[in-house]
Amino acid sequence: MRNDRHTPRFSSAEEPVRLQKLLAEAGLGSRRVIEGWISEGRVRVNGNLAKLGDRAIRADRIRIDGRDVVIKPNRETTPQVIVYHKPEGELVTRRDPEERPTVFRRLPRPKQGRWIAVGRLDINTSGLILFTTDGELANRLMHPSREVEREYAVRILGEVAPGTLERLTAGIELEDGPAKFDRITEEGGTGANRWFNVVLREGRNREIRRLWEAAGCTVSRLIRIRYGNIELGRRLFTGNWRPLTDEELKALMGLAGLTLLERPRLHRLAPGARKPWESKARPEGEPSPGGGPKWGRGGRSR
Repeated sequence: MRNDRHTPRFSSAEEPVRLQKLLAEAGLGSRRVIEGWISEGRVRVNGNLAKLGDRAIRADRIRIDGRDVVIKPNRETTPQVIVYHKPEGELVTRRDPEERPTVFRRLPRPKQGRWIAVGRLDINTSGLILFTTDGELANRLMHPSREVEREYAVRILGEVAPGTLERLTAGIELEDGPAKFDRITEEGGTGANRWFNVVLREGRNREIRRLWEAAGCTVSRLIRIRYGNIELGRRLFTGNWRPLTDEELKALMGLAGLTLLERPRLHRLAPGARKPWESKARPEGEPSPGGGPKWGRGGRSR
């Protein structure tokens, strides 16, 4: 967003880019979140109220909610990415008016920037959620055009009528348009409960629950077990997090069309020290490795 009334803090030959892209790459939030800030009138550039479509450079004076934002020059560094095992009852938000627990209270402090959630899980859904300091990476992983797979373990209460799985993979009309699962696999179960693993490539609000409900089934538990190439595994217990391995990070960035450059370290640990994302013991009520749904091939905890 260029104007004549206010001059930038320093000159630059940098090419202007969309404001939401600039702020997302600085780790201030995903593009979708920042677009919301702009629409709400919370962002100013060089003294002017920003609007969607405006362009800016790092040299511009940018203020969000009346506070100056300092955007450092681009550096050839790899973003931090961690995977967190969200328990039921936590919200994926920074602040809740009702002061309910949020996922951010358990996360480590990033080396720079702030954590951005890659998608959301509702309060009654547990499982894998990725966090990164790179808004561009988050935006690409969430964008429908990338078709990144999400896999969930779903517990259904009661019997599933014949033909239901075929309907769910063929497509069912919901209030916001047709939806379907790409794959469904039966994972067994005992008593009144049946477990299924489902895969889809989009993240509409409560889409999995709504699909099963439209097919006449009741979801009694929902766990995300995979996002793209990242699996939850059995060793990452609820309320714990871990950084991605180099191999995981390289593959994940490949899904987003980005290139791995270098990997920042979150912590320096003394030899033999227990890593902060490793649990001492399985929390009470957590399924044992021998039972329940298949949660992938197991995640690494180092």
